[in-house]
Amino acid sequence: MSNIITQTLSYTDSQGVTLQSHFCYPSDATQAVPAVLVAPEWWGLSEHAKHSAERLAAAGYAALAMDLYGNALLTDNGSIANDNMMYLLNHPEVLAERTRLAREALQTQTQVSRNQMAAIGFCFGGKVVLDMARRGEALQAVCSFHGNLSPAQAAQAGVIQAEILVEHGELDTLTTLDDVAAFRAEMDNAGVRYHIDIFPQAKHGFTNPQATANGQKNGVDFLDYHPEAAEAAWQNMLNLLAKTFA
Repeated sequence: MSNIITQTLSYTDSQGVTLQSHFCYPSDATQAVPAVLVAPEWWGLSEHAKHSAERLAAAGYAALAMDLYGNALLTDNGSIANDNMMYLLNHPEVLAERTRLAREALQTQTQVSRNQMAAIGFCFGGKVVLDMARRGEALQAVCSFHGNLSPAQAAQAGVIQAEILVEHGELDTLTTLDDVAAFRAEMDNAGVRYHIDIFPQAKHGFTNPQATANGQKNGVDFLDYHPEAAEAAWQNMLNLLAKTFA
């Protein structure tokens, strides 16, 4: 993408772990632009997450694909990915600090309109950004793509600032339609502005071009790339951003 600029933003958490996130912005921007945090799947700072940030920059946004594990760690081994993810889920204070540091690093960039911020996430990253919204972080829009919808702490009335979009595969067996129903109830109870799209025939990970190969490598059949659903879900997200930052 020739109309964007990419660079690595490095910062360090309180444990001394260096985070190396992937920052992208439009090269022809004449003023500060709205910003979007991108939370990766459990694999780590994947090409899918980085490419998504680059696509957002090409669409006119500043975007940061967050390094949540440190040192831009990436694996295609499901067991290792699960261990890395579970460490953060079992240490929510570490995860919250790393997302805060990413948001602050993004906000300090001169290309960024610091009061216009959204977040999107894929799979594990979907949970990450939804929980950021549940904590009341200053986000105007949040989108989860085939994300884990279970809350670290259930949404409370008046806390979530963002409008929320959930893009979900009907055949997702990791986050089921029962989980979607529970999420609807949670959002309704908290009076949150939200919308859910369900894509028929789409499984978990349907936006990631590497999903099918990752599933085969790890001997599972619940991961599958669905290009039509992926493109429709991406456009739905862009529509939300356009409406939010109009």
